[in-house]
Amino acid sequence: MSETPVNTLQYRFDGPEDAPVLILGPSLGTTWHMWDRQVPELAKQWRVFRFDLPGHGGAPAYPASSVSGLAARLLVTLDGLGVQRFGYAGCALGGAIGVELALRHPERLASLALIAASPRFGTADEFRQRGVIVRTNGLDPIARTSPDRWFTAGFAAAQPAITEWAVQMVRTTDPGCYIAACEALAAFDVRAELARVGVPTLVLVGSEDQVTGPAEARTLVAGIPDARLAVVPGASHLVPVEQPAAVTDLLVRHFSTAWQPAFDSTTGQMAIVAPPAKPVLAAAPQTAPVAEIAPVAVPPQPLGRPDTYDIGLKIRREVLGDAHVDRVLAEADEFSGDFQEFLTRYSWGEIWDRPGLDRRTRSCVTLGALVAGGHLEELAVHTRAALRNGLTPDEIKEVLLQAAVYCGLPAANRAFKVAQQVIREETTPTE
Repeated sequence: MSETPVNTLQYRFDGPEDAPVLILGPSLGTTWHMWDRQVPELAKQWRVFRFDLPGHGGAPAYPASSVSGLAARLLVTLDGLGVQRFGYAGCALGGAIGVELALRHPERLASLALIAASPRFGTADEFRQRGVIVRTNGLDPIARTSPDRWFTAGFAAAQPAITEWAVQMVRTTDPGCYIAACEALAAFDVRAELARVGVPTLVLVGSEDQVTGPAEARTLVAGIPDARLAVVPGASHLVPVEQPAAVTDLLVRHFSTAWQPAFDSTTGQMAIVAPPAKPVLAAAPQTAPVAEIAPVAVPPQPLGRPDTYDIGLKIRREVLGDAHVDRVLAEADEFSGDFQEFLTRYSWGEIWDRPGLDRRTRSCVTLGALVAGGHLEELAVHTRAALRNGLTPDEIKEVLLQAAVYCGLPAANRAFKVAQQVIREETTPTE
């Protein structure tokens, strides 16, 4: 167990002190206990290192809003312990951290397993909407629906104790850290970079996973040059909990046979063993993990510094949401296309990207200006944006009350009606 400064993670070790280190990374809303059933077997061969995400499992609530930030905290933690090279297995958000390590710090990684992972997790809109729900209602609505996302219906019904454990894990997570982790997943997209993952990789997924299922797993296998796919029947998203024996067996076989040699700084070379033909993993009784391989060459991506349009489009999507931006751009034609480009390039790529104000403050200013101008349609759009940028309904109320003093009661009356409707739509949990 660990003392946890701001820039590190809460962790624990299991297994022999002199064994190679194998890291197990958790999913959003879980703790290191999601790996409890794997540790006894894995700890026979490896020094197993588990960590908690910020604000999860009683860890200090120091939010990290990017996958790169979480990976950096993990490396700082490992540096303090003298761990330089390791294998890594991560589930969902934990898998995203693993991909980040493989892309940015390949010299540290000996082997990789990605479980219930994806090069892009749903859409940014979905995770930012989840952040709005948590900011307004707390984590209880998310906690109550977690078993539906994590487990098959049969498992949840047959294992009520585990189902309740899952609910309580989410319910006791720090809301601010959960929202920050949602932001990290919203911004995560490595689809164009998968070909640069140079470490032996096992991609493992539950056949019934409705969150990051076999389709997302096959995208990872198609993009990562040295990757194998294992599909575990009868499992949903939290497959290490639902099918622990199958997952343990697959991890043992992968890390036993696919541990890449370290780079030799004295010779400037690395010993590379020619990989065998990608095997089909043998089926085990009942759990029967199925493996298939589908290597696909990924075309090189164009390089170059993004201009203000690219920056503006990214910010516009982050603030207003993909669905809104897609609709507006789809409606643009020869007559209005130049205006949309102008708006994206200068409003979003230059003004919204300036460092002088954060996005919360810019949303406050924007709401006040729209009330003053009577632009109710834009007010609805930017009320949604304000929620996505981190304003609470109470803070939006205060902005509108302030506007009432300086813009007039009739304008504020109309603005309250618009904002009230938007807030109801955006903050009502969906079952």
